[in-house]
Amino acid sequence: MSGFDPLTQPHCQGQAFANSYWAATCPLGAPTPSLDKPLQVDIVVIGGGFTGLLTAYHLATTHHQSVALFEANQVGFGASARNAGFVLPSTGRLGYAQLAKKYGLAVSKAIYQEYNNAVALVRGHIDTKHIDCNVQASGYLKVAHNQQAFSLLKAQSEFLTATMGSKNHQLLSQQQLTETYMHNQQGFGALRFDNAFGIHPLKLLLSYKALAQQAGVQLYENSLVTHHQNPNGNHQLEVNGHKVSANKVVIAANAYAQRQFSPLTQGRYLPILSSIIVTEPLSDEQLAAKGLMTEQVVMDTRRLKYYYRRLPDNRILFGGRGAVFGHDQDNAKYQHNLRSALNDCFPNLNARVDYFWSGYIAAALDDLPHIYSENNTGYVLGYCGSGVAFSAQASIRLAEQLMGRKVPNLPIYTKPLPKFPMPRLRRVGQLAYYQYAQIMDRVT
Repeated sequence: MSGFDPLTQPHCQGQAFANSYWAATCPLGAPTPSLDKPLQVDIVVIGGGFTGLLTAYHLATTHHQSVALFEANQVGFGASARNAGFVLPSTGRLGYAQLAKKYGLAVSKAIYQEYNNAVALVRGHIDTKHIDCNVQASGYLKVAHNQQAFSLLKAQSEFLTATMGSKNHQLLSQQQLTETYMHNQQGFGALRFDNAFGIHPLKLLLSYKALAQQAGVQLYENSLVTHHQNPNGNHQLEVNGHKVSANKVVIAANAYAQRQFSPLTQGRYLPILSSIIVTEPLSDEQLAAKGLMTEQVVMDTRRLKYYYRRLPDNRILFGGRGAVFGHDQDNAKYQHNLRSALNDCFPNLNARVDYFWSGYIAAALDDLPHIYSENNTGYVLGYCGSGVAFSAQASIRLAEQLMGRKVPNLPIYTKPLPKFPMPRLRRVGQLAYYQYAQIMDRVT
């Protein structure tokens, strides 16, 4: 496995793929050829994840641009194929009540609509394009890890109903959670959302790759962009030693982006490792004995959250925060920590762990994603774990921005990523926050 760290290493080219369940159950196929000659196009997209592929697709189809997409590694290396496969209308760390307090109710409602539209867009891609990505039953359970957390979920439910006009959620008591969904020893009730579901993220990603290629996007894998200038408004790039000219550039590598590629993104996000284990397949008897009655996606209310789901082959996927530094990400203690946390929820599960891997999410200083363009360069950063769904909406908005179209007047589209103060100390701040969060999760 890879010890890649985007804060200390210049790029991810040549890094090994994650030993993930997704990669083990979906063939990657042969990579597309790398760039081997000079090239001129309207728009260059850097990064072959959900965002890059969908942005390239929309630019080529809706806006009729010639597009080249460069992936430094192979499609499937980065965050889009390392996550848990949750398609949900999550804003990341900020709830809608917090957004309303900070930006006003109208903005909060509009962002709520953008996130819900994103889930519908992913479902629409899957249904209309007949994508086989192991879609599971709809539903997202936000499980309270203690009684105080349940009180906060109740307040959130009331806010969504009274203020946001939401009709797609239900507050579940501890008894309702136990009787219908799971016998979670650390579950004190839950807030359930209807419009969410689990998928196989690598299968979805490879379908987006095929869509982009069918739309005429020139896709080059193992092609690292190493030089970037913008004289007189036009972009001059260097890829594998070849000159590439473009009118506009999209930076869509998320937390795996080159750390010194552009001042628009440099020092403006924190790559955070999230780790996942997947167990051996469990028998129906084991699942019944432990009360795992649902395949809906689940996340708890801790500051350092755990997230989990039952997969179609009756394995349990269980994830949470991993190492702080990239060189530690394969340390067995992080696998042990997740196994212990799984056992706390479902004691004596006694299931072998077959897969363990890690991946980076990108967190912004203000806990919001930013879809932003300036001087013919656009980027999407700061999903904070919500990228499987929100990339579908963000890619449309970024393409619109680059083509001079009007987008909603929302901070996620109009404000650039804020820069971290003393960005060289981001890891120190992360370590301090982890210590604080672990204490607070025990007492509140």
